[in-house]
This record gives sequence, C-alpha cells and structure tokens, in this order.
Amino acid sequence: ALWLAAAVEVHTAKEVVAVNGTNQRLKCTFSSSSPVSQQLSVSWNFQPEDLSSHEPVFYYLKEPYKPPSGRFKERVTWDGNIERNDVSIMIWNLQPSDNGTFTCQVTNWPDVYGTIGEVRLRVVQKVNFSEIHFLAVAIGSASVLMIIVVTAVIICRQRRRRARDKRPEVADTER
Repeated sequence: ALWLAAAVEVHTAKEVVAVNGTNQRLKCTFSSSSPVSQQLSVSWNFQPEDLSSHEPVFYYLKEPYKPPSGRFKERVTWDGNIERNDVSIMIWNLQPSDNGTFTCQVTNWPDVYGTIGEVRLRVVQKVNFSEIHFLAVAIGSASVLMIIVVTAVIICRQRRRRARDKRPEVADTER
C-alpha cells in the first residue's frame, strides 16, 4: 500500500534588515497535517556570510534550550508559541558578524519531513547624526517651500478676484 507523505511546511521572511546594536525577532511559523505533538522539535541554525561552518543557534523539544556556547550564547531567547504554530526567536544586541542566513527546521511526529525556513539577516550601521540632520533640513526646506508656493497662489487668486470685482464698479460709474 502507498501512504500519502505528510510534511511540515515552514514559513519565514526571506530577508530581515536590522540596525547594529538592536534586537530582532526572527519569525518562523509552521503548518502540519498532524496535530502538534509532544515530540515537536525546532532547530535554529546559522550560516555566516563568509560561508564558514553552520552554528547551532537554538533548540526546542518540549521546552526551549539556549545554546551553551557560541556567538549566540546569552543573546538568543525563545519568542514563539507552539499552540499558535509560532517557533520564533529573538536575537539581542545584533552585530555585523551576525550577517548571514538563519534556518528554522520543525519536525512534528509523524510529520518528520518538510521544508526548512531560511531568513537572511542584514545588520546595518546606525544612522549618523549628520545624516539625520541633513534629512531634517531637507524635509524642513521642502515644507517651507510648499508653504511659500501655496501662499503665493492664494494671494494671486485674491488679487484677481479683487480686480474682477472692481471692473463692474468702473463700468457702472462710466454709464
């Protein structure tokens, strides 16, 4: 007899961009043809951009297990809810060395096969004060320019109305 193959489907964002020094939730959800079992396990791994070896990030089996060593020790926490099919994690104090691809794999007995979710994390530098200052000046200047243009349009319309209103008076006095 042939059995239909059941599989777990894992869903993640393709790419996440975060600012250096901040915290970021890496969202991972799943769907399974079987009810969530006591044997459900979740594995998060990391592949750095330099393509050096994979590193374990987080593991879940009945309860969350933080990594005992490595770059994510003391920097990753469970942020999921198994009852809602959410197996997300939170990474604290992001650094440029965290650039790379995170994988989320879920097995839910008897669904032991399925897709592996991948999310590419890009950590960018904070915006410098000078860039913020430049942006504020540009927005402020554009706002002032818009106010001047609108004011000029309103003044021109009022002058035209006054000129139009005076014309009939001049015509009446000539008769």
